[in-house]
Amino acid sequence: MTHHPPSALLSAALDAAERGWYVFPLRVGSKRPALHGEMSCPRTGPCASGHAKWEQRATTDPDRIRAAWSHGPFNVGIATGPSRLVVVDLDVPKNQDKGSEGTPDGVATFEALCARTGHAVPDTYRTRTASGGRHLYFTAPAGVRLANTAGTIAPLVDTRAWGGYVVAAGSGTPAGPYEAVGGPVVAPVPSWLLSILQPTPKPTQAPSAAVTGQSSRYADVALAAETRNVVGAQLGEREAKLFRAARALGRFIAWGDLPRSEVEQALQGAGEAGGLSASECRSTLRSALDWSIAHNQRRRDAV
Repeated sequence: MTHHPPSALLSAALDAAERGWYVFPLRVGSKRPALHGEMSCPRTGPCASGHAKWEQRATTDPDRIRAAWSHGPFNVGIATGPSRLVVVDLDVPKNQDKGSEGTPDGVATFEALCARTGHAVPDTYRTRTASGGRHLYFTAPAGVRLANTAGTIAPLVDTRAWGGYVVAAGSGTPAGPYEAVGGPVVAPVPSWLLSILQPTPKPTQAPSAAVTGQSSRYADVALAAETRNVVGAQLGEREAKLFRAARALGRFIAWGDLPRSEVEQALQGAGEAGGLSASECRSTLRSALDWSIAHNQRRRDAV
């Protein structure tokens, strides 16, 4: 097991808090929260008005941090949502000795995605995780509330935002330490990445399933609008716009309002007209449409 003296872990917690990041204790040598559960909640202090979970109890208060870490050499958790962070988790394949040898890791798939969107891998604060992966830290824009994602961006690429947390540099588990390996500055989340992470806006008035003609007309209007968006995308936003358009239109395929071939043909042409290669368009469309169709099998799934 990786051993860290209590003073070093307290320093890691205080350093994170100085950045404005909300921290809470994790179990010694673990990634799991060390806070009490609802059944054992004393209903005092932060829980005086009812049981508060780790995201609510995370703090930047140095006195509270010193008091918490005085009870043991806890690892440091950072609640990403309250900290206005979006952390991209680039993982490594699990069980690499059981058939996953040669599988690209999250770093490789994220680099490939950046290349397809015409951007270099963002230069920002990052850490090496205990498993050998990477955490890329970004600041979230004001007024935008992002949720966690799992595989939405690319295989083995997850994100942590509201409802999520990461293990801070300076912590350690039996698998190894968490170490800062990048510069100290946390960059804003890139606009092209933000466009992928933001939920696709739902229509203000979804067509009734019983009114087939109205539903089909709505789908036709959506197809035309999304196609225009892709054609008019600026350099660096083209792949992300194509991805979001496919996600938005996939539900109409799932509902039977549009044939997949029509959507693919329209978006393929729009993507190529916008400057993407035919292979880039096909790859993006396939993954985005497959996901959207699988997650919108019933109209009420999108409500």
